[in-house]
Amino acid sequence: MPSFDFDRPIDRHDTASLKWEKYAGKDIIPLWVADMDFAAPAPVLNALQRRIEHGVLGYTRPPSSLDQTVVAMLQQQFGWCIAPEWLVWLPGLVTGINVACRAVGDAGDGVVTATPVYPPFLTAPQLSWRELVTVPLRQDDTGWHWDLDRLEHSLSPRTRLLLLCSPHNPVGQVFRPEELADLVAICERHDLVICSDEIHGDLVLDPACRHVPTASISPAAQNRCITLMAPSKTFNIPGLGCSFAVIADAHLRRRFRRSMAGIVPDVNVLGYTAAEAAYRHGWDWHRALVDYLRTNCDLVCEAVSRMPPLKTHCPEATYLAWIDARELNHPDPAAFFESAGVGLSDGRDFGAAGYVRLNFGCRRALLEDALARMRQAVSGVDHQASSSSAS
Repeated sequence: MPSFDFDRPIDRHDTASLKWEKYAGKDIIPLWVADMDFAAPAPVLNALQRRIEHGVLGYTRPPSSLDQTVVAMLQQQFGWCIAPEWLVWLPGLVTGINVACRAVGDAGDGVVTATPVYPPFLTAPQLSWRELVTVPLRQDDTGWHWDLDRLEHSLSPRTRLLLLCSPHNPVGQVFRPEELADLVAICERHDLVICSDEIHGDLVLDPACRHVPTASISPAAQNRCITLMAPSKTFNIPGLGCSFAVIADAHLRRRFRRSMAGIVPDVNVLGYTAAEAAYRHGWDWHRALVDYLRTNCDLVCEAVSRMPPLKTHCPEATYLAWIDARELNHPDPAAFFESAGVGLSDGRDFGAAGYVRLNFGCRRALLEDALARMRQAVSGVDHQASSSSAS
Protein backbone atom coordinates (compact mmCIF):
# COMPACT_ATOMS: atom_id res chain seq x y z
CA MET A 1 0.00 0.00 0.00
CA PRO A 2 1.35 3.51 -0.76
CA SER A 3 2.57 5.60 2.14
CA PHE A 4 0.61 8.65 3.25
CA ASP A 5 1.94 11.46 5.43
CA PHE A 6 -0.81 12.58 7.79
CA ASP A 7 1.80 14.28 9.99
CA ARG A 8 2.63 16.87 7.32
CA PRO A 9 1.64 20.35 8.55
CA ILE A 10 -0.77 22.17 6.24
CA ASP A 11 -1.31 25.82 7.12
CA ARG A 12 -5.05 26.52 6.97
CA HIS A 13 -4.79 30.11 8.17
CA ASP A 14 -6.08 32.73 5.71
CA THR A 15 -7.97 30.11 3.67
CA ALA A 16 -11.45 31.17 4.87
CA SER A 17 -11.57 27.91 6.85
CA LEU A 18 -14.61 27.81 9.13
CA LYS A 19 -12.63 25.69 11.57
CA TRP A 20 -9.51 27.83 11.75
CA GLU A 21 -10.89 31.33 11.19
CA LYS A 22 -13.04 31.05 14.33
CA TYR A 23 -9.90 31.66 16.36
CA ALA A 24 -7.97 33.85 13.92
CA GLY A 25 -5.30 35.85 15.73
CA LYS A 26 -5.67 33.81 18.93
CA ASP A 27 -3.47 31.09 20.35
CA ILE A 28 -6.30 28.53 20.37
CA ILE A 29 -6.01 25.14 18.69
CA PRO A 30 -9.30 24.46 16.85
CA LEU A 31 -10.58 20.95 17.51
CA TRP A 32 -14.26 21.70 17.12
CA VAL A 33 -16.19 21.48 13.80
CA ALA A 34 -15.96 18.06 12.14
CA ASP A 35 -13.57 18.51 9.29
CA MET A 36 -10.06 17.07 9.28
CA ASP A 37 -6.83 18.94 8.65
CA PHE A 38 -5.58 16.43 6.08
CA ALA A 39 -5.35 17.01 2.33
CA ALA A 40 -7.90 15.06 0.31
CA PRO A 41 -6.66 11.89 -1.45
CA ALA A 42 -4.45 12.50 -4.46
CA PRO A 43 -6.87 10.77 -6.89
CA VAL A 44 -9.55 13.24 -5.83
CA LEU A 45 -7.30 16.25 -6.29
CA ASN A 46 -6.11 14.94 -9.66
CA ALA A 47 -9.68 14.39 -10.87
CA LEU A 48 -10.63 17.91 -9.83
CA GLN A 49 -7.62 19.32 -11.64
CA ARG A 50 -8.56 17.50 -14.85
CA ARG A 51 -12.15 18.73 -14.61
CA ILE A 52 -11.01 22.32 -14.09
CA GLU A 53 -8.62 22.07 -17.04
CA HIS A 54 -11.62 21.20 -19.23
CA GLY A 55 -12.61 24.80 -18.60
CA VAL A 56 -16.40 24.59 -18.65
CA LEU A 57 -18.14 24.44 -15.30
CA GLY A 58 -21.78 24.40 -16.34
CA TYR A 59 -24.97 22.95 -14.92
CA THR A 60 -24.49 19.26 -14.33
CA ARG A 61 -26.59 16.15 -13.86
CA PRO A 62 -25.39 13.29 -11.62
CA PRO A 63 -23.25 11.12 -13.92
CA SER A 64 -24.65 7.62 -14.42
CA SER A 65 -21.11 6.33 -13.78
CA LEU A 66 -21.29 7.90 -10.30
CA ASP A 67 -24.59 6.17 -9.58
CA GLN A 68 -23.03 2.86 -10.54
CA THR A 69 -19.96 3.62 -8.46
CA VAL A 70 -22.09 4.25 -5.38
CA VAL A 71 -24.10 1.06 -5.95
CA ALA A 72 -20.84 -0.92 -6.15
CA MET A 73 -19.38 0.86 -3.12
CA LEU A 74 -22.38 0.06 -0.91
CA GLN A 75 -22.22 -3.58 -1.93
CA GLN A 76 -18.49 -3.80 -1.30
CA GLN A 77 -18.34 -1.83 1.95
CA PHE A 78 -21.52 -2.99 3.63
CA GLY A 79 -22.94 -5.89 1.64
CA TRP A 80 -25.94 -3.68 0.87
CA CYS A 81 -27.53 -4.20 -2.54
CA ILE A 82 -29.44 -1.17 -3.85
CA ALA A 83 -30.84 -0.05 -7.20
CA PRO A 84 -29.49 3.13 -8.86
CA GLU A 85 -32.96 4.67 -8.99
CA TRP A 86 -33.05 4.71 -5.18
CA LEU A 87 -30.39 7.46 -5.14
CA VAL A 88 -31.29 11.12 -4.61
CA TRP A 89 -28.33 13.52 -4.81
CA LEU A 90 -28.11 16.40 -2.34
CA PRO A 91 -25.81 19.39 -1.81
CA GLY A 92 -25.28 18.39 1.84
CA LEU A 93 -26.33 15.87 4.42
CA VAL A 94 -27.89 18.53 6.67
CA THR A 95 -30.08 19.42 3.69
CA GLY A 96 -31.24 15.81 3.69
CA ILE A 97 -32.19 15.92 7.36
CA ASN A 98 -34.27 19.04 6.81
CA VAL A 99 -35.92 17.66 3.67
CA ALA A 100 -36.82 14.46 5.52
CA CYS A 101 -38.55 16.47 8.23
CA ARG A 102 -40.62 18.28 5.58
CA ALA A 103 -41.36 15.15 3.57
CA VAL A 104 -42.78 13.05 6.40
CA GLY A 105 -46.04 13.94 8.13
CA ASP A 106 -47.64 17.35 8.42
CA ALA A 107 -47.09 20.57 10.31
CA GLY A 108 -47.40 19.91 14.03
CA ASP A 109 -46.47 16.22 13.77
CA GLY A 110 -43.71 14.81 15.96
CA VAL A 111 -40.08 14.00 15.10
CA VAL A 112 -38.22 11.94 17.69
CA THR A 113 -34.49 11.57 18.26
CA ALA A 114 -32.09 10.68 21.06
CA THR A 115 -29.74 13.10 22.80
CA PRO A 116 -26.94 13.99 22.79
CA VAL A 117 -26.93 14.29 19.02
CA TYR A 118 -25.57 16.25 16.06
CA PRO A 119 -27.14 19.75 16.41
CA PRO A 120 -29.15 19.81 13.11
CA PHE A 121 -31.20 16.91 14.49
CA LEU A 122 -32.45 19.31 17.15
CA THR A 123 -33.10 22.29 14.87
CA ALA A 124 -34.47 20.70 11.67
CA PRO A 125 -37.85 19.59 13.09
CA GLN A 126 -38.74 23.06 14.32
CA LEU A 127 -37.55 24.65 11.07
CA SER A 128 -40.01 22.29 9.36
CA TRP A 129 -42.94 23.17 11.65
CA ARG A 130 -42.69 19.83 13.45
CA GLU A 131 -42.62 19.08 17.16
CA LEU A 132 -39.26 17.86 18.44
CA VAL A 133 -39.40 14.92 20.86
CA THR A 134 -36.16 13.82 22.55
CA VAL A 135 -35.19 10.85 24.67
CA PRO A 136 -31.76 10.52 26.30
CA LEU A 137 -29.34 7.82 25.24
CA ARG A 138 -28.35 5.55 28.11
CA GLN A 139 -24.75 4.72 28.90
CA ASP A 140 -23.29 1.54 30.36
CA ASP A 141 -19.93 -0.24 30.34
CA THR A 142 -20.36 -1.18 26.67
CA GLY A 143 -21.05 2.36 25.48
CA TRP A 144 -24.13 4.34 24.53
CA HIS A 145 -27.49 2.88 23.55
CA TRP A 146 -31.04 3.85 22.72
CA ASP A 147 -33.37 3.54 25.72
CA LEU A 148 -36.01 1.60 23.81
CA ASP A 149 -38.61 1.55 26.60
CA ARG A 150 -38.30 5.28 27.10
CA LEU A 151 -38.44 5.82 23.34
CA GLU A 152 -41.65 3.85 22.96
CA HIS A 153 -43.31 5.67 25.84
CA SER A 154 -42.40 9.02 24.29
CA LEU A 155 -44.29 8.33 21.07
CA SER A 156 -47.76 9.62 20.27
CA PRO A 157 -50.11 9.01 17.33
CA ARG A 158 -48.70 12.20 15.79
CA THR A 159 -45.06 11.06 15.91
CA ARG A 160 -44.18 10.34 12.28
CA LEU A 161 -40.39 10.36 11.94
CA LEU A 162 -37.40 9.01 13.85
CA LEU A 163 -34.01 10.67 13.30
CA LEU A 164 -31.15 8.22 13.81
CA CYS A 165 -27.42 8.96 13.76
CA SER A 166 -25.50 5.76 13.01
CA PRO A 167 -22.58 5.60 13.72
CA HIS A 168 -23.41 8.16 16.32
CA ASN A 169 -22.18 11.73 16.42
CA PRO A 170 -21.04 12.78 19.01
CA VAL A 171 -20.70 9.63 21.16
CA GLY A 172 -19.03 7.48 18.50
CA GLN A 173 -21.16 4.37 19.04
CA VAL A 174 -21.49 1.72 16.33
CA PHE A 175 -24.97 0.30 16.83
CA ARG A 176 -25.18 -3.49 16.63
CA PRO A 177 -27.58 -5.20 14.22
CA GLU A 178 -29.77 -6.50 17.04
CA GLU A 179 -30.16 -3.03 18.51
CA LEU A 180 -31.06 -1.62 15.11
CA ALA A 181 -33.55 -4.45 14.61
CA ASP A 182 -35.23 -3.59 17.94
CA LEU A 183 -35.38 0.05 16.90
CA VAL A 184 -36.91 -0.86 13.54
CA ALA A 185 -39.50 -3.04 15.31
CA ILE A 186 -40.67 -0.05 17.35
CA CYS A 187 -40.89 2.03 14.18
CA GLU A 188 -42.96 -0.70 12.55
CA ARG A 189 -45.37 -0.86 15.48
CA HIS A 190 -45.87 2.90 15.38
CA ASP A 191 -45.53 3.37 11.61
CA LEU A 192 -42.56 5.73 11.80
CA VAL A 193 -40.29 6.62 8.91
CA ILE A 194 -36.59 6.40 9.82
CA CYS A 195 -34.11 9.01 8.59
CA SER A 196 -30.70 7.48 9.25
CA ASP A 197 -27.63 9.72 9.03
CA GLU A 198 -24.79 7.30 8.22
CA ILE A 199 -22.15 9.78 7.11
CA HIS A 200 -19.54 8.23 9.44
CA GLY A 201 -20.22 4.65 8.30
CA ASP A 202 -16.81 4.41 6.60
CA LEU A 203 -14.96 5.66 9.69
CA VAL A 204 -15.21 2.69 12.06
CA LEU A 205 -12.10 2.62 14.24
CA ASP A 206 -12.74 -0.42 16.43
CA PRO A 207 -11.66 -3.52 14.46
CA ALA A 208 -14.28 -5.57 16.32
CA CYS A 209 -17.12 -3.40 14.98
CA ARG A 210 -18.78 -3.16 11.59
CA HIS A 211 -21.23 -0.56 10.42
CA VAL A 212 -24.55 -2.01 9.29
CA PRO A 213 -26.86 0.30 7.29
CA THR A 214 -30.20 0.50 9.07
CA ALA A 215 -32.11 -0.08 5.83
CA SER A 216 -30.25 -3.36 5.26
CA ILE A 217 -31.54 -4.90 8.50
CA SER A 218 -34.74 -6.23 6.93
CA PRO A 219 -37.23 -5.60 4.11
CA ALA A 220 -39.40 -3.74 6.62
CA ALA A 221 -36.49 -1.45 7.50
CA GLN A 222 -35.68 -0.85 3.84
CA ASN A 223 -39.24 0.22 3.08
CA ARG A 224 -39.34 2.88 5.78
CA CYS A 225 -35.77 4.25 5.64
CA ILE A 226 -34.27 7.42 4.24
CA THR A 227 -30.52 6.73 4.47
CA LEU A 228 -28.20 9.74 4.22
CA MET A 229 -24.56 9.27 3.23
CA ALA A 230 -21.69 11.28 1.75
CA PRO A 231 -17.99 11.05 0.91
CA SER A 232 -17.41 14.32 2.76
CA LYS A 233 -16.28 13.03 6.18
CA THR A 234 -14.62 9.86 4.85
CA PHE A 235 -12.36 11.64 2.35
CA ASN A 236 -12.32 15.13 3.92
CA ILE A 237 -14.14 16.97 1.14
CA PRO A 238 -17.05 18.59 3.03
CA GLY A 239 -16.53 21.94 1.34
CA LEU A 240 -17.54 20.45 -2.04
CA GLY A 241 -21.13 19.82 -0.92
CA CYS A 242 -22.01 16.40 -2.30
CA SER A 243 -24.24 13.91 -0.47
CA PHE A 244 -26.96 11.45 -1.30
CA ALA A 245 -30.06 9.78 0.07
CA VAL A 246 -30.92 6.14 -0.52
CA ILE A 247 -34.71 5.66 -0.52
CA ALA A 248 -36.03 2.28 -1.66
CA ASP A 249 -39.75 3.00 -1.31
CA ALA A 250 -40.97 4.79 -4.44
CA HIS A 251 -43.76 6.68 -2.66
CA LEU A 252 -41.41 7.91 0.07
CA ARG A 253 -38.84 8.88 -2.56
CA ARG A 254 -41.43 10.93 -4.46
CA ARG A 255 -42.41 12.74 -1.26
CA PHE A 256 -38.75 13.46 -0.56
CA ARG A 257 -38.14 14.82 -4.07
CA ARG A 258 -41.32 16.90 -3.90
CA SER A 259 -40.10 18.52 -0.67
CA MET A 260 -36.83 19.41 -2.43
CA ALA A 261 -38.51 21.00 -5.44
CA GLY A 262 -37.71 24.67 -6.01
CA ILE A 263 -35.65 24.90 -2.81
CA VAL A 264 -32.72 22.49 -2.89
CA PRO A 265 -30.06 23.28 -5.52
CA ASP A 266 -28.26 20.67 -7.57
CA VAL A 267 -24.87 19.38 -6.54
CA ASN A 268 -22.06 21.29 -8.26
CA VAL A 269 -19.90 19.74 -10.95
CA LEU A 270 -16.80 19.53 -8.74
CA GLY A 271 -18.74 17.79 -5.98
CA TYR A 272 -19.78 15.02 -8.36
CA THR A 273 -16.25 14.75 -9.71
CA ALA A 274 -14.69 14.45 -6.28
CA ALA A 275 -17.27 11.92 -5.07
CA GLU A 276 -16.69 9.57 -7.99
CA ALA A 277 -12.91 9.79 -7.73
CA ALA A 278 -13.04 9.18 -3.96
CA TYR A 279 -15.31 6.16 -4.18
CA ARG A 280 -13.35 4.67 -7.09
CA HIS A 281 -9.76 5.40 -6.11
CA GLY A 282 -9.58 6.69 -2.53
CA TRP A 283 -9.60 3.46 -0.53
CA ASP A 284 -5.85 3.00 -0.01
CA TRP A 285 -5.76 6.52 1.44
CA HIS A 286 -8.85 5.71 3.51
CA ARG A 287 -7.29 2.59 5.07
CA ALA A 288 -4.19 4.56 6.05
CA LEU A 289 -6.40 7.34 7.44
CA VAL A 290 -8.36 4.95 9.66
CA ASP A 291 -5.11 3.52 11.04
CA TYR A 292 -3.89 7.04 11.82
CA LEU A 293 -7.18 8.07 13.41
CA ARG A 294 -7.21 4.89 15.51
CA THR A 295 -3.86 5.87 17.04
CA ASN A 296 -5.08 9.44 17.62
CA CYS A 297 -8.19 8.03 19.29
CA ASP A 298 -6.09 5.88 21.63
CA LEU A 299 -3.99 8.94 22.44
CA VAL A 300 -7.06 10.98 23.38
CA CYS A 301 -8.60 8.24 25.50
CA GLU A 302 -5.35 7.62 27.35
CA ALA A 303 -4.84 11.34 27.96
CA VAL A 304 -8.40 11.87 29.23
CA SER A 305 -8.03 8.89 31.60
CA ARG A 306 -5.19 10.85 33.21
CA MET A 307 -7.25 14.03 33.52
CA PRO A 308 -9.69 13.56 36.33
CA PRO A 309 -12.38 14.81 36.57
CA LEU A 310 -12.85 14.35 32.80
CA LYS A 311 -14.31 11.08 31.46
CA THR A 312 -14.89 9.58 28.03
CA HIS A 313 -15.97 6.31 26.49
CA CYS A 314 -13.59 5.65 23.60
CA PRO A 315 -15.47 6.08 20.32
CA GLU A 316 -15.88 3.03 18.10
CA ALA A 317 -16.26 5.24 15.03
CA THR A 318 -15.84 8.84 13.81
CA TYR A 319 -12.89 11.09 14.62
CA LEU A 320 -14.76 12.72 17.50
CA ALA A 321 -14.38 12.18 21.24
CA TRP A 322 -17.32 12.98 23.54
CA ILE A 323 -15.92 14.12 26.88
CA ASP A 324 -17.87 14.38 30.13
CA ALA A 325 -16.65 17.53 31.89
CA ARG A 326 -19.51 17.85 34.39
CA GLU A 327 -17.28 17.10 37.35
CA LEU A 328 -15.08 20.00 36.33
CA ASN A 329 -17.73 22.05 38.13
CA HIS A 330 -17.43 24.87 35.62
CA PRO A 331 -20.56 26.49 34.17
CA ASP A 332 -19.10 26.51 30.65
CA PRO A 333 -16.50 23.79 29.99
CA ALA A 334 -16.05 24.85 26.35
CA ALA A 335 -15.15 28.37 27.46
CA PHE A 336 -12.86 26.92 30.14
CA PHE A 337 -10.84 25.01 27.54
CA GLU A 338 -10.87 27.94 25.12
CA SER A 339 -9.19 30.00 27.83
CA ALA A 340 -6.59 27.23 28.03
CA GLY A 341 -5.96 27.46 24.27
CA VAL A 342 -8.11 24.57 22.94
CA GLY A 343 -11.32 25.15 20.96
CA LEU A 344 -13.84 22.34 21.48
CA SER A 345 -17.53 21.98 20.57
CA ASP A 346 -19.96 22.91 23.34
CA GLY A 347 -22.10 20.02 24.55
CA ARG A 348 -25.09 22.31 24.93
CA ASP A 349 -25.40 22.45 21.15
CA PHE A 350 -25.87 18.66 21.20
CA GLY A 351 -28.45 18.77 23.98
CA ALA A 352 -26.00 17.87 26.78
CA ALA A 353 -24.65 20.66 28.95
CA GLY A 354 -21.41 19.87 30.73
CA TYR A 355 -19.90 17.90 27.85
CA VAL A 356 -17.45 18.90 25.12
CA ARG A 357 -16.65 17.27 21.77
CA LEU A 358 -13.04 17.00 20.57
CA ASN A 359 -12.13 16.48 16.88
CA PHE A 360 -8.96 14.38 16.70
CA GLY A 361 -8.81 14.45 12.88
CA CYS A 362 -5.55 16.40 12.86
CA ARG A 363 -1.82 15.78 12.81
CA ARG A 364 -0.60 14.05 15.94
CA ALA A 365 1.81 16.75 17.10
CA LEU A 366 -1.02 19.32 17.14
CA LEU A 367 -3.25 16.90 19.04
CA GLU A 368 -0.53 16.25 21.60
CA ASP A 369 -0.11 20.00 22.09
CA ALA A 370 -3.85 20.43 22.62
CA LEU A 371 -4.05 17.55 25.10
CA ALA A 372 -1.09 18.97 27.03
CA ARG A 373 -2.90 22.31 27.29
CA MET A 374 -6.05 20.58 28.51
CA ARG A 375 -4.08 18.55 31.05
CA GLN A 376 -2.40 21.67 32.40
CA ALA A 377 -5.73 23.49 32.69
CA VAL A 378 -7.42 20.60 34.48
CA SER A 379 -4.49 20.09 36.85
CA GLY A 380 -4.68 23.79 37.70
CA VAL A 381 -8.33 23.39 38.73
CA ASP A 382 -7.45 20.34 40.84
CA HIS A 383 -4.64 22.27 42.50
CA GLN A 384 -6.91 25.22 43.26
CA ALA A 385 -9.56 22.90 44.68
CA SER A 386 -7.11 21.12 46.94
CA SER A 387 -5.57 24.42 48.05
CA SER A 388 -9.01 25.78 48.88
CA SER A 389 -9.82 22.64 50.91
CA ALA A 390 -6.54 22.87 52.79
CA SER A 391 -7.20 26.46 53.74
